[in-house]
Amino acid sequence: MSRDKPDTDFDTDAKPEANTRQETLRPWNVVVWDDPVNLMSYVVYVFQKLFGFNGSVANTKMLEVHNDGRSVVASVERERAEFYVTRLHAYGLQATLECKQE
Repeated sequence: MSRDKPDTDFDTDAKPEANTRQETLRPWNVVVWDDPVNLMSYVVYVFQKLFGFNGSVANTKMLEVHNDGRSVVASVERERAEFYVTRLHAYGLQATLECKQE
């Protein structure tokens, strides 16, 4: 008895890896929140050190945090966003990540 297709118990046309990979690469926003503890100059320093921002960009982001209560400082894949949030916490800043709206 000859068959054209091998006998399998699963659908070979489905590609779960592709869907999983897309979810992993979806951009996530790293959000820094205002707090009454850290000095503005310290926040600028952290942004320069962690994200490599020049003084002008770091100052603009710090002012967004101060005036608007929050600033999106990075939009990256989830694993990198989690890294940044962890590092920001280590510097004593309040930060979260959120799924970027497309």
